[in-house]
Amino acid sequence: MSLDQYIAQLQQRIDDALDRSVPPASAFPPSIHSAMRYSLFAGGKRIRPILCIAAGHSVDNAPQGIEAAACTLELIHTYSLIHDDLPALDNDDLRRGRPTCHKVFGEAMAILAGDALLTLAFQALAQLPLGAERRVSLIQELSVASGTVGGMIGGQVADIEGEGQHPSPELLDSIHRAKTGALLRASVRMGGIFAGADAEELSALSLYGEHVGLAFQIVDDVLDVEQSSETLGKTAGKDAHQKKITFPAVYGLERSRQMADEERLSAHRALAPLGDRADRLRELADLIVHRKA
Repeated sequence: MSLDQYIAQLQQRIDDALDRSVPPASAFPPSIHSAMRYSLFAGGKRIRPILCIAAGHSVDNAPQGIEAAACTLELIHTYSLIHDDLPALDNDDLRRGRPTCHKVFGEAMAILAGDALLTLAFQALAQLPLGAERRVSLIQELSVASGTVGGMIGGQVADIEGEGQHPSPELLDSIHRAKTGALLRASVRMGGIFAGADAEELSALSLYGEHVGLAFQIVDDVLDVEQSSETLGKTAGKDAHQKKITFPAVYGLERSRQMADEERLSAHRALAPLGDRADRLRELADLIVHRKA
């Protein structure tokens, strides 16, 4: 099937798994479950769980039940977006083309919705029908990538504290390898772990994830400058307004675009040990770099 068909099929599987994972909006207390579902089913591209499943396919052609593990990445990602948009952080009104969670449900409920999605992710991993060793590996992978030492939260802290500072390459790298890169790298590693990757396969997936994670953030920074809020589904131009340290701020737009393509090619090369089995991952790297939103 084409890449578009492959992605559409995986998005449906992921959304079905998310629907099974999150209590229905009518479950008590309905206010929190409505807020969780509002942000979770707002039309995200599901890049992280798709990368997870594609990585699993590169190791084992049909790893049964992998979408249950993959959807935990979307739970974590959505929680981070809800909290990022709060007035205390980025103070944004628009996410995925609709009003942000706190604009609809209030700040208190948005904070709790993010907390609940974070907690639910680890509950879902703990309940996977896998051997204990593999379940623990998946939990560790996601928790480290989401945490403070080289993980998403640590990157968010560096991003906040870096606002208004001189945009140096060193500070830029330390922010984005953690803030965005860590969870994207974990996405492909979790797919490999779920599917039973050996050491060589997991090493190849890890290196691919590092390059794709960096490429994703570079393109994100470029799109924030070049695209409209309507196209992005979130407020455009906020990075410059908040004086954030971004790739265009450090390197300029043209060099940033070149760097994204260099990372794409490096991601391709990293997959050599996996051969043709990793072709979908190569296509996804191309899509991430060439996307317009």
